[in-house]
Amino acid sequence: MLQSIESFHITKGAASSLEGFKDLSIAATSFLLAAQLPRFGLRRAMVVALGVVALACLAMPLAPGFWTTRLMFLAVGVGFGVAKVSVYSFVGLLTKDSTQHASLLNVIEGVFMLGVLSGYWIFAAFINPVNPADPQWLNVYYGLAAASGVALVLLTLTPFDEGAAIESTGTSPESARQKFGEMLALAWRPLTLSFIAAIFCYVLVEQGIGSWLPTFNRELLGLSAQMSVQAASIFAVCLALGRLGAGVVVRRTGWFPLVCGCLAGMALLMLAVLPLAAGHHGRVTGWAGAPIAAYLLPMIGLLMAPIYPALNSAILSSMRPQEQPAMVGLIVVFSALGGTTGSFIVGHLLAAFSGTVGFYVLLVPIVLLIGAATMIQRLATYPNTPRAIKEG
Repeated sequence: MLQSIESFHITKGAASSLEGFKDLSIAATSFLLAAQLPRFGLRRAMVVALGVVALACLAMPLAPGFWTTRLMFLAVGVGFGVAKVSVYSFVGLLTKDSTQHASLLNVIEGVFMLGVLSGYWIFAAFINPVNPADPQWLNVYYGLAAASGVALVLLTLTPFDEGAAIESTGTSPESARQKFGEMLALAWRPLTLSFIAAIFCYVLVEQGIGSWLPTFNRELLGLSAQMSVQAASIFAVCLALGRLGAGVVVRRTGWFPLVCGCLAGMALLMLAVLPLAAGHHGRVTGWAGAPIAAYLLPMIGLLMAPIYPALNSAILSSMRPQEQPAMVGLIVVFSALGGTTGSFIVGHLLAAFSGTVGFYVLLVPIVLLIGAATMIQRLATYPNTPRAIKEG
């Protein structure tokens, strides 16, 4: 988003539309296809998704422009929706209970964030520090296309047993419509509604911070374009470390105390750091002169990291493997909607107001998330409990 503003000379409001192209395509793909993916084949779906992403990445340097960027985000959104539903479904096939589920999901999300972290530094390496608008940064997409191709080959060669997910799915059009109807019915359960509210609020905060942190660093803290992207990588480092560590911590604390403690810590950190950012003035030419806020604000990722996997695991581990693709579809849909909303709100507030107003607004969904997590804790059931057996 920062580089699109620099190279294509667009406004922050226009740049915020990129999250919409990605997240709304994630939502549409997940909503329409999640319940059907086991019939098509989870591994086969991921292979197709990676092929689409590879082609979209190749288009970026070959036909540079903001509309190409939008279409690339659209293709990535479709691929991400398919891949996330498939990967989350496989977690249910590979684990035996809710504790294992939460632990493995945290590890997977942690490794995912390591990929995000590498993205910050890879992109920064292609940015011209003298002329950030130089389109040489688009060459990074050749590397991303190659990485997609490698992942595609690995998936093709790796065997998976999808039997439990395919069981009782059916192959007829009537079965497909029935599965879609079951996903819609699933969305109206009180537990699911509480979970949807929690996921929406969480992703709103994460995307609001993650998408606009480089711009925040550039315009409010005075860092160069290259330093702004590199400094934002601290956020990804913290998310990765937090999720990898939470895979161990959640075994001792349970998901609910961990989530509530992390949310309270997030709010306190923002209230402590944002005044420091507002008080900084001037341009920064080296890391030695970077303000303390450039290092502290991304540290919120450590506290934020365990929340998303913990919430997902709490609800997915209460369902049979056959039901999980539909639930993952709902997770991805409302994660995408929350991400688009967070990016849109923060982007427009940064454009309309000076200072840190856009980030202060994120305290509202943090408070709402505490309430939604409390409802999930009251309503959630797990396998082998009488209520879970009755509903199953």
